[in-house]
Amino acid sequence: MSLARRLHRYTYADYVALEHASSTKHEFFEGQIYAMAGGSEEHSALAAAVLRLLGNAIGDRPCRAHTSELRIYVEAVGLATFPDGSVVCGPLEQHGPSPIATALNPRILLEVTSDSSEEYDMGTKLEAYLTIPSLTEYVVVSHRERRITVHGRAPGGGWVMRVAIAGGSVAVESLGLVLQVDEVYRGSAIA
Repeated sequence: MSLARRLHRYTYADYVALEHASSTKHEFFEGQIYAMAGGSEEHSALAAAVLRLLGNAIGDRPCRAHTSELRIYVEAVGLATFPDGSVVCGPLEQHGPSPIATALNPRILLEVTSDSSEEYDMGTKLEAYLTIPSLTEYVVVSHRERRITVHGRAPGGGWVMRVAIAGGSVAVESLGLVLQVDEVYRGSAIA
């Protein structure tokens, strides 16, 4: 018997019930439920630095920056996940009834990579995120080196990737924000 036949496939309702009863965050994808590992202090500090800058750049726009407590649901692929940060503009479009807020309409998503998530964040998760109609930018902060990657929606459709390394900067165009790499990594041991 193949492994695929032996795996139990969960429903989204099963996942929501587990999340409600658990103190651990989980991700739901393709009928499977995965426990999400807690981040390091460095991971948390990098996410906080970018979220602070995103929040400051919002200004008077009808947008709000959110921590990893806001779950995002990607309808096109059935992914429910807790990115390290997000920005939602306008009213939050909620996915189904749940005691945990679950947004369908993020404008910006933020992930800080880790040894265990880097390939996923830049592969499967990237592909899933880019199917979200409201998404304009996906910001990825590296845990290995001073590098920030922004995947931005191009005016004529499609996506462009902008990358900055130590000493450089990269734009989050939807907010008119320029992320200075050294400012994000200030106090970090990452070289």
